[in-house]
Formats: sequence, C-alpha cells, structure tokens
Amino acid sequence: MARPRGFATWSPKAETVELLQQVQTVLTEYKDFLPVTARQVFYRLVGQFGYDKTEQAYARLCEHLVRARRAGMIPFSAIRDDGTSGGAPRVHDDVSGFWDEIEKMGEHYSRNRLAGQDVAIELWCEAAGMVPQLQRVAYQFSVPVFSTGGFSSVTVTHEIAQRALRRDVPTVFLHVGDYDPSGESIFDAMSEDARRFVLMTMHALEQRQDDNIARLMGLKAKGIGRLKEHVAEGRSIDLRPERIALTEGQVIEHDLPTAPPKRSDSRSVNWVGDTCQLEAMPPDVLASTVQAAIEAHLDLERYEEECDLEAADEDSIARGIELARDA
Repeated sequence: MARPRGFATWSPKAETVELLQQVQTVLTEYKDFLPVTARQVFYRLVGQFGYDKTEQAYARLCEHLVRARRAGMIPFSAIRDDGTSGGAPRVHDDVSGFWDEIEKMGEHYSRNRLAGQDVAIELWCEAAGMVPQLQRVAYQFSVPVFSTGGFSSVTVTHEIAQRALRRDVPTVFLHVGDYDPSGESIFDAMSEDARRFVLMTMHALEQRQDDNIARLMGLKAKGIGRLKEHVAEGRSIDLRPERIALTEGQVIEHDLPTAPPKRSDSRSVNWVGDTCQLEAMPPDVLASTVQAAIEAHLDLERYEEECDLEAADEDSIARGIELARDA
C-alpha cells in the first residue's frame, strides 16, 4: 500500500485514537516547551500511560504521529524533526517593506546579557532536534546553543577553540547528552580536543615560542597580540567543560526509564549498569536543569543590569525608527 503524500484523511483504530488522545495530553502538558521530539513524547507515554518501551513501539508511535499530522489531528509545529538546513536571500518589495523589517528587528532587540561577566558560556547538545527548546532557555542569557547530532569532527572542535581564544574571559562549555557509553564519549572527546587546542596555543605564547600554533588557530596579528597581553597580565583564557545532563544521579532522582547498553557499541565493554536517553528527561526538568547550570556561572546582579539597559535601548531604537520613517 502506497504511503500517503501531502495532507491525507485518516480513520485510525480505536486503540490508536486512545493513543493519540494520550499524545495530546502530553503536548498540552509540555505546551511551554514545544516543539518536542517524537522520542520525548514516547518517554512521557511510557512513564505516564504505560506505553511499551520498545523500539518497535517507538517506530509505531512515529508512524502514527506522521499520519496524525497529515490528517490535521496534531499540529505540525508541535513535533520537532531534524529537518533541512539552508536559507533564502533577504529581499524587500520596496523601501516601506525594509522599514517594516527594521521595526520588527527593533521589537526583538536584545543586548548581550553576558556582557561584563567573568566567563562566556556555550551550550551543546547531542540531539539536534532538541536545539529549539534549549534555545528557549539559553537565549534569555545570550548563551548560544549548538549540536553536532553525535560525534564531532575536528573542524567543530577547532571552531570551539577559536571562539574561546577570541574572547577575553574563559569559556564554560556546557553539554547535555545521553547517559550511555557514546553520550559520555561524545562529551569527553569534544571537550578534550577543543580544550587541548586552547591550552596548546596559550602554552606556546607563554613560552614565547613562534606564533605558528596561534596562526593555525586562525588568529590574526591583532588577536595574537591581545592573547600575549593576557599572558603578560596573568589572565586565564581557558575552556572549562561541564557535563550538566544526563547523569546517573539525575536518572535515579527523576526515576527515568533505562535500558541495557547496546551490544553493538564497543564502548559498552567497560560500562557498568543501564543507560538512559536525554529525551527521557521531561522538558520542564531539562529546562530548569540548564537554567540552573547557566545561572551558577553568572553574576546575576550584573545580568539584571544588562536587562535594564536593554529596555532603555528598545525605547531609543523605537524613537530612531520613527524619525527615520518620517525623514
């Protein structure tokens, strides 16, 4: 039987209707964290409604979610998939359209709320599908969110180090991922490689060796000179990795569903106990965990000052746009 294409009517069986009603309950519960991934819905169904915790049941749920969205039973915007990447050129119909866009940009103006802090912060996650809900938490602190969707390339770790070396303060590298051999290994490999790039560059400058390593990091003469000044002043430019989820303690604390380690993963040889996927952690719990981890590194009074300055800036921008339109 051919798979449906586009929008398609659907008359599911009674047991599937009941399942979709449970899905709606989950989506309502997580309305402040949408879109969520299909696996997050799956784990909530397992915990709240006793849905089968098997890969076959998960695959069946995914199929039902696709059909339900095609049939208009579930909003497309409620479920996050790893979609395409790309973009479109920015164009305007006329000058008025340009000013309309500028006005919208002004309404969404945001200062760098990390300004004046003793650290910079990056948040990384293993699953690309979870980026939007993590952004909802991190962006209020001007913290960028990244994902490699698994193990990172040397290009990625090199870029992490480049950003750290271009900052005037140490960079805190926060990471969330699965509690399993691969999840732990992803964090260890990424953080160790990126931090080694940073430390080797700083060590070379401290030892007054040639600038080849710094240039390999893509640093220009001005950037190398700035780093040398930091070295002379005894200031630390470092990368500080921190795994904030998922940990064994969190699995126990929140009574999250577990599974034996995958036999196909060679890293399981030395793994003790069961494993757990990050998406088993309820979105609200994950959000509060991430927020607490970010706030732990901040001077919150300084952060509030930036928020107040942002509000004043918004008024100034609105007046400037109004004058420009009238010119």
